[in-house]
Amino acid sequence: MAEDLTIAKTGTKEEQYQSLIPQIEALLYGETDLIANLANVCAALKEQFNWFWVGFYLVKNDELVLGPFQGPVACTRIKKGKGVCGASWEKAETIIVPDVDQFPGHIACASASKSEIVLPLYKGENIIGVLDVDSEYLAHFDHIDEQYLNQVINLLNA
Repeated sequence: MAEDLTIAKTGTKEEQYQSLIPQIEALLYGETDLIANLANVCAALKEQFNWFWVGFYLVKNDELVLGPFQGPVACTRIKKGKGVCGASWEKAETIIVPDVDQFPGHIACASASKSEIVLPLYKGENIIGVLDVDSEYLAHFDHIDEQYLNQVINLLNA
C-alpha cells in the first residue's frame, strides 16, 4: 500500500475510526518489524485525530521505555504501577482518565495533557508495552476510543 492515508475529518468519531482501521491494517500488512509498525500506527492515529500525544512504551527490564510516538518530548522510563501507563501495565487493563490531575500518582510529562487513555499491548499472553494517548481536553476519551483502539492493538498482534 502507498504510505498515504485518506483522513476523514468529518463524521462521528466512530465513523472516523471505521475509515482509518482498514487503512492501518493495509499499512501493516506484510511488515513484520514491530518498531516500524508501531511508528506507522502512531503517525496514522495522530494524523486522523490530531491528539496531543500518541505513542507506545515498551516493556524492558521491569520498566516501560519510550518507544515510537508522535507529539512533544515525553517521559523516557516508567516503573510498573506508576502513572497511568504503569498502572495499565500492572493491572493488564485499559485505563481511561477524564482528568489526569485527579489520577493518583499521575506522571506529568507535559502540563498541557488533560485526559488520557492507555491500553496494554500483548504478544501472546504477555504484555510487551502500552499504547498511550493524551489529549489537551478534559474527558476526551470514552469507550468508543477503547473499542477501536483495541482493534488497532489487535492488528499489531495479527
